[in-house]
Amino acid sequence: MVQSSVPVDVLYPDSDGQPMADNTLQYRWIVRLVTNLKRLLKDRIAFVAGDLLWYPVQVDVPPTPAQTPDVMVVLDRPDRERGSYKQWEEEDVPPQVVFEILSPSNTAREMLSKQDFYGRHGVLEMVFYEPASHDFWGLVRPAADQGFSLIAPINFPWTSPTLGIRFQMFETGLAVFYPDGELFKDPGEFIEERDQAQQERDRAYAKLKELGINPDEL
Repeated sequence: MVQSSVPVDVLYPDSDGQPMADNTLQYRWIVRLVTNLKRLLKDRIAFVAGDLLWYPVQVDVPPTPAQTPDVMVVLDRPDRERGSYKQWEEEDVPPQVVFEILSPSNTAREMLSKQDFYGRHGVLEMVFYEPASHDFWGLVRPAADQGFSLIAPINFPWTSPTLGIRFQMFETGLAVFYPDGELFKDPGEFIEERDQAQQERDRAYAKLKELGINPDEL
């Protein structure tokens, strides 16, 4: 373990001081990805986070290597509350998949720096998407010690080897699908579906009551 005289909150702050998103479109995409990925992985040991600082290595003096992926997926790590993702406290498991949802303020140099960081620290898949322009690219590799292949819309439909989700581009922009073909939805759509299902259960309950049947005894 690295010993340091520098306070932990200075070496590893839980915030980078940057906003989660620059606009509502970018924010909606981040929330959509986090919500659907959590749903996808609910029966697996997995951690999904949005806008969380990731520290891949422990150091004793600043600057501390870190990045804040818009969305990251870490398989084989428990889904619990964290102020940041300190990899040495997580059995040295890096995020396998990261997503960056770009805004017009993001620069090519910034994205190249992120690609280099993610590649050096074990990410297997990285996806970059700018929803306003529909610009998309991704990088994928079979293992951390192997090279990346470029994924572009010309390769679509493309399926993530790690997550099994499918990417496809339409005139309206990028669409992401579950392995069974279901489209990723906004969180509000899940709430509407849940409310509709509850209404249907309530109607069925009331109908049975009308027929003199006690549903609680079935």
